[in-house]
Amino acid sequence: MPFEPPPRKLDPELLQALEPLKCARLFQQGSALFAQGSPATGVYLIESGEVRVLLPTVHNQRQLLEVVGAGTILGLSETMSGETYPITAEAVEETEASFIPRAEFLEFLRGHVDFCMQVVRLLSDDLHALYHKFRSISAHPGRPRHRSLNEQLN
Repeated sequence: MPFEPPPRKLDPELLQALEPLKCARLFQQGSALFAQGSPATGVYLIESGEVRVLLPTVHNQRQLLEVVGAGTILGLSETMSGETYPITAEAVEETEASFIPRAEFLEFLRGHVDFCMQVVRLLSDDLHALYHKFRSISAHPGRPRHRSLNEQLN
């Protein structure tokens, strides 16, 4: 049975607690929430719409990793570590996403230890899902791995 990655969604209690920190933004179809290589300035909570998660390839193209929807958090690992975003997140359609700046998010977690464990669980789920994705790729070495975005969407 193939591994189905868990959705990166926050519990309703955590979503409610984050409400005062959120700043809603509207992204038009095709616009980037954040781009690969840019500094991690915070997390994005998808409120409505869909977002493509794209990974750059060695041939200067982008590989579609997944499409995520409402309730998903993006940029969590990078916000926690202070690293740059290793992926690009792009609106598939008009999408509303709430942004929480890195400093405010980290300060919130320092004051709410109970929610830190939820964040640890989400990071663990992400790591587990990545392991299974790469395991699946290595199990099919003859399969092309780098297709253009247009090829992947058609």
